[in-house]
Amino acid sequence: MHHIINLLEHFGYFGIILALIGGIIGLPVPDEVLLTYVGFNVYQGKLSYLLSLLSAFTGAIGGISFSYLLGIKLGLPFLQKYGPKIHINEQKINRAKKLFNKIGPILLLIGYFIPGIRHVTAYLAGINSYSFKKFALFAYSGAIIWGFFFITLGRILGKNWHMVEHYVSKFSMVLIPIILLGLIVTFYIVWKRKKDAKDTEVYE
Repeated sequence: MHHIINLLEHFGYFGIILALIGGIIGLPVPDEVLLTYVGFNVYQGKLSYLLSLLSAFTGAIGGISFSYLLGIKLGLPFLQKYGPKIHINEQKINRAKKLFNKIGPILLLIGYFIPGIRHVTAYLAGINSYSFKKFALFAYSGAIIWGFFFITLGRILGKNWHMVEHYVSKFSMVLIPIILLGLIVTFYIVWKRKKDAKDTEVYE
């Protein structure tokens, strides 16, 4: 974490972008802790909330897009060969592949919150020849939700931001995707009912 603090102190918002690009690609960067620490800096008045969010979105989207491009250009053999060098082993690849085949779009959306998954989903999207529009819709939306959640959390927690470092791997990585999925399903049901109601009015 010390090198992350130094990165932010020396490069500011550009440091956030660089760190997240590296973290999404698969480098050993504690992304959630980084984002929460950014939120703490917002709480202290050292960073702008809006610029921090924009930097987080840019970094996450940059990293996820680069991974998607690698998946298209280099395919699964590249991931199997070089993945272990950036902590993406065969077990993580197989787990992500099974999940992706079942719930690809949802995984792109909430995969950021699942350790070992967010590093692989974009590769798999590219390997499976997902259209860029479909990929961007879900992956970029997920990046916005993820960055907003942890930066805002750090801002709210203030001096207690470091609590996230202890709890994030134990609880939130399981609970957050479930909560988000529940919200997505709820919004979809509400939207569907409103749409059906409008269609009924038109036919009447």
